[in-house]
Amino acid sequence: MRETADDELVDAFQQGRPGAGGALYDRLYPVVDATLVRILGRREHDHADLVQSTFEQIVSTLSRRTFARQCGLPGWAAVLACHVGLNALRSRRRERGAIDRTQALDGDARDGSGAGQPVAPVPLESQLRARDELAAVRRHLGAMDPDRVTTLLLNAMGYDLTAIATLTSTSVAAAQSRLSRGRRELRARLVEATHDPAPSTRSR
Repeated sequence: MRETADDELVDAFQQGRPGAGGALYDRLYPVVDATLVRILGRREHDHADLVQSTFEQIVSTLSRRTFARQCGLPGWAAVLACHVGLNALRSRRRERGAIDRTQALDGDARDGSGAGQPVAPVPLESQLRARDELAAVRRHLGAMDPDRVTTLLLNAMGYDLTAIATLTSTSVAAAQSRLSRGRRELRARLVEATHDPAPSTRSR
């Protein structure tokens, strides 16, 4: 079987070749960083710790030689970063009761996704509404089933169902089910949050 560049990098790391660790970090840091920002909305004070935690899992798995090599390194790293990011999101929900909307407003504009590209002026009201909606999405993702959320995030990152099934060690049918149910659940949560009246105003 033809070795891929990922296979060569994994072999070099597991054999302890000089520079392999740095090459692995350079290869995977962009996807780890981007995945965490996508989930959390900004690079907060603990961002470096979350990146380190993800790489600790990467290094531990490769050192134990339990990486099955059934998928590419970047996709696998994205899944690990999803798990780390979701755990952090849930922890923040427990600590604060909900994600701080003010922090989300500040962070979403600086996620780096459009750095260096000219952007047409957008009315402030529209910006605030869009950022508030993103904060709501992240809040609900933190309360949903991790498998569904991971599938949703991988799909949003451009992976198709076959790749998602491989990355999450499940069948294509199961990946399709998680994606469909995840979309329905997230949509229902957002609709309920938007239209459900407060308990004090609910008709009896």
